[in-house]
Amino acid sequence: MKEERLSARDVSYTYEESADPALKKISLSIEAGEFVAVLGHNGSGKSTLAKLMNALYLPTEGQVLVCGMDTADDSRLWDIRRQAGMIFQNPDNQIVATVVEEDVAFGLENLGVPHDVMVPRIKEALKAVRMTDYAESAPHMLSGGQKQRVAIAGILAMQPSCLIADEATAMLDPSGRREVLDTVCRLNREKGITVVWITHFMEEAAQADRVIVISDGEEALTGTPREVFRQVDRMRELHLDVPHMAALAHELREEGMPLPEGILTVEEMAGEVMKLLCPSN
Repeated sequence: MKEERLSARDVSYTYEESADPALKKISLSIEAGEFVAVLGHNGSGKSTLAKLMNALYLPTEGQVLVCGMDTADDSRLWDIRRQAGMIFQNPDNQIVATVVEEDVAFGLENLGVPHDVMVPRIKEALKAVRMTDYAESAPHMLSGGQKQRVAIAGILAMQPSCLIADEATAMLDPSGRREVLDTVCRLNREKGITVVWITHFMEEAAQADRVIVISDGEEALTGTPREVFRQVDRMRELHLDVPHMAALAHELREEGMPLPEGILTVEEMAGEVMKLLCPSN
């Protein structure tokens, strides 16, 4: 059994200005190396969950653990945030320096990392996100996708166990979304970094190992992308869509075409249609 990286135990959270809890008795466990996508309609509580996992918020009830550390333990706050790095929605809000490599160094300086240790970490982090050639560039001259990759490098330099992305591609164009997601998927695959990917793009969620759907502060569905996205009607009840190919397959099945459930990609759809057109093959 893999080691647990993030967990929530009967967690509820209520904002001061609200009478109703944003999260209600959420319990979940995320293992080392998992890539978990979190979905939910606006106001569902998914961003609140992200901030609880990074100790930006503390639960009103229940307990959140990061690598076994209780987020309510003030003495472990820096350790928790070093282990669970956070990427936010707007890349411009994360830039703090006028040179890329100085921006990547910012978190390390706050941790008091010695300079001779810091330099190789910065180089390795920029290499991991393929931004080495931009080390001496001005961040404000970069594209949105490149800025997010610099933000990821800043987190990687602190050598985290987990990466929590709160709609990190929401403000990017399709090219930027693709390069950021590709970077995170590669880091998950090659370095074993645990990823919590909060998104409203269903095609992004389809690349995860597991999908958690939150609705009105509660867990509504969980499972592999195929298990979750084949429940097209249920997802629509939750005011969410499904990947385009899953939706198309659902429509075609309703029209009588004998397609299997669980289709997520264009390639899978093309393969199943070819089987129907050329059964001898």
